[in-house]
Formats: sequence, C-alpha cells, structure tokens
Amino acid sequence: MPALATVLLSASASIVLVLAGLHLLYTFRGPKLFPRDRALLDKMREVPLVISWQTTIWRAGVGFHASHSFGALLFGALYLYLALESTHFLARSPFLLGLGGAYLLGMGILARLYWFNIPFAGISAALVLYAAAVFAIVA
Repeated sequence: MPALATVLLSASASIVLVLAGLHLLYTFRGPKLFPRDRALLDKMREVPLVISWQTTIWRAGVGFHASHSFGALLFGALYLYLALESTHFLARSPFLLGLGGAYLLGMGILARLYWFNIPFAGISAALVLYAAAVFAIVA
C-alpha cells in the first residue's frame, strides 16, 4: 500500500475516533446532549416508550448515543489498525475498502439530514480522506 494511502486512511479513521470519543464523553458527562428546555428534559426522564414500560425516552436516548459511539469507535479503531497493519490486508480487500466507504457515506448522510455542522464537517473530511486513500491504492 502506498505510504500516502496509509497516511490518508489513518487520518480518516482518526477523525472518526475523535468524534466518537467526544460523543461518548458528551453522552455521560455534561449537558451538551440535553434538551435546552428543562421541562422537556424532566418529561423525557419520566415518560416510557410505547414498546416497553421498562425504560424512558431519556434512558433509551442515552443508550442509543452510547451504542452509536461504540460503533463509531469500533470502525475508527479497526480501520486505523488496518491502515497501519504491515501486510496491507485492507489495500487488497475490495470488500473492506467498499464497506469503509459505505459506512462513512452513510454516516455523512445521517449527519447532513439529522445532526449538525460539526459532525457533518468531520465525517465529510473523513470521507474525502478515505476516498483519496482508495484512489491512491487503486491508481
């Protein structure tokens, strides 16, 4: 694998790792993922979901945020490892190259449609770096 591809893939995966780590931190520390309306926060902590009386909207949201972070951390750690791995297994696997690109593209679409500018910019940068790395590999 060309050295440029290794650097680009590593940078792409590192962006995802940083974003996922911050998201996990914000899930359990501080008010960044709280609604601005205190009354809404109180209500979310009281109201169960239709699917089950065992959890509230707030608790389910915390679980969704945490599991989302874990998935992104897994992606970032795995693709960083694969980028740095000495046999260049990733460069020889069209499936894994395509899967990584599809993941980043899907996350970029979600960020654009449902999130806000910072994650969208970060994921977009990771996707551009990833695409440049794939181009360096296949060119």
